[in-house]
Amino acid sequence: MPVPIPRQRAIPAVESGQAPAAPQDDPSKEVAPRKEATVDNNAATQLSLLVIEDDPGGSTVVPELVDSAGRPIRVRTARNLTEAERLLTDDVHCILLDLALPAPGRRTDDDELAVLRHVLELAPRHAVLALTASGDAERGAEAVRVGAQDYLFRDELDSRLLSRAIRYAVERKRSDTAERRLAEGRLRAQENRRLERGLLPTPLLEGSTLRFAARYRPGRSRALLGGDFYDVVRTPDGTVHAMIGDVCGHGPDEAALGVELRIAWRALTLAGLCGDELLGTLQEVLEHERSDDEIFATLCTVDIAPDGRRAGLCLAGHPSPLVARPGRPAQLLPYDNNGPALGLLPGARWPRMQVELGAEWSLMLYTDGLIEGRVGEGGERLGQDGMVAMIRRQLSEGLRGEELLRAAVNEVRSLNGGELADDVAVLLLDREK
Repeated sequence: MPVPIPRQRAIPAVESGQAPAAPQDDPSKEVAPRKEATVDNNAATQLSLLVIEDDPGGSTVVPELVDSAGRPIRVRTARNLTEAERLLTDDVHCILLDLALPAPGRRTDDDELAVLRHVLELAPRHAVLALTASGDAERGAEAVRVGAQDYLFRDELDSRLLSRAIRYAVERKRSDTAERRLAEGRLRAQENRRLERGLLPTPLLEGSTLRFAARYRPGRSRALLGGDFYDVVRTPDGTVHAMIGDVCGHGPDEAALGVELRIAWRALTLAGLCGDELLGTLQEVLEHERSDDEIFATLCTVDIAPDGRRAGLCLAGHPSPLVARPGRPAQLLPYDNNGPALGLLPGARWPRMQVELGAEWSLMLYTDGLIEGRVGEGGERLGQDGMVAMIRRQLSEGLRGEELLRAAVNEVRSLNGGELADDVAVLLLDREK
């Protein structure tokens, strides 16, 4: 932020060209704060000022303050930071702080702006005006660098000057907040793209005749991707390996753990591991990388033989895949030998089941977000039976591949009455004659 230069009278930074002023139709008229990005989102809301000064009764601050529309600005006074903390409610828009006040627990000779730093920590969302002695422009300029919106000289205040300074400080804080939120939004978008590349990779299916489709949709409560992840690779012997998993929880730590598990699965699979040996190693990875001992992950792995007619299935606390074949209703693959989720039981085992697929089939792997949405206004869940019935109907309508997955996710959202609470990941492998 630009630094105000020393001056003979207290002039807000916007008047001296040190900060951008709000647009004006007439330079002779005072400028009202913009309506967008306001603290209260209500142009009719009365501005409120909290004065923190050791002797408010003898202050030179003029109490008759008005905003640009002529409405009075409410003034509260606090003799110290303890009183200020009690009076600092959400309806306070600006703080006028005496820099001469001592900061609790800090020696002022160590840091002459200690009280300002304390207030900025206490009220990060409020505009702050620093009040200093006449001629102490250097200290006021440093206060602006530290985080105050402007500084004023204690013995040169009048009602018009202070009223304008309050409005400009509030407006500048709004602008700073909007800019910070925009930067945070860009950062989240960048994080989202990085996580997406890790959680939802490009499948390695070169040389395979299988068709691949996938769809992912984050739950409504998160800006970032959650802990759902999947992958598909073809090993040199012609076997196609597919996996889908879900780390419990929805924060960035869970998403990062999902990325680690996905990458570890691909590396172990390409190294020749499968079944119980692979899942046991993944459990070791999870146990070493998780931030909390309560975190676990469910996983479904399928390895499809080079001839495409048979597959091995391992389930670690995960819903069983759905298989659809011509002339037969879609159904779930057997799941009687479902092992525990990764990270729950040390030394657990995950049996590998052999299943017959046939000459032509579609195999759908999914996370529980697809089946845990509500049906209607009651508490009933869609469940696996409801999901199977839905897929059967959509297949009978001729939906296949990407179109099938899109229709399935959209219908689940519609049945839920809006966005799902949990993330949804679905992948589809098709084999035709």
